[in-house]
Amino acid sequence: MEPKIGITKKELESSINCLTTVLANEMLLYTKTRKFHWNVSGNSFMELHKLFEAQYTALEQEIDEVAERISKLGGKAIGTMQEFIDHSILKENPKAVDQKEMLKELLSDHEAVLKQLRDFIKEVEETDDYGTADFLTGLLQKHEEKSWMLRQYIDQK
Repeated sequence: MEPKIGITKKELESSINCLTTVLANEMLLYTKTRKFHWNVSGNSFMELHKLFEAQYTALEQEIDEVAERISKLGGKAIGTMQEFIDHSILKENPKAVDQKEMLKELLSDHEAVLKQLRDFIKEVEETDDYGTADFLTGLLQKHEEKSWMLRQYIDQK
């Protein structure tokens, strides 16, 4: 049944399309963070192992919330790895990388997600879908925090 919430079908589809990309990005970032958690080694092993675990655990919750938002708007969440890859702006990394590269890559991915979230917020606000705009703003703030934490580990000198 189509929601009757004061947003046109076309506007709902626009929000669902944005959220589908967000869901795909979150899944790729989750998978990469989990992979890095499994494969981190070196001097800061335990600290980074725990940091990556905290971040992928938070991403797991956020993924569920994005999928539920899609459902609330009358859409169906994608759910295969191929769909996630096809809809994401992020890329998988099959290589083994060191701690510093892990941190840089995760930071770069979070920053790419942040830029896209800002664009999506503007887009959905134009459709009067303030609920999704607010939801995306909250997600943006979570990515800002994760980015900040990762940035603290990278030598900026």
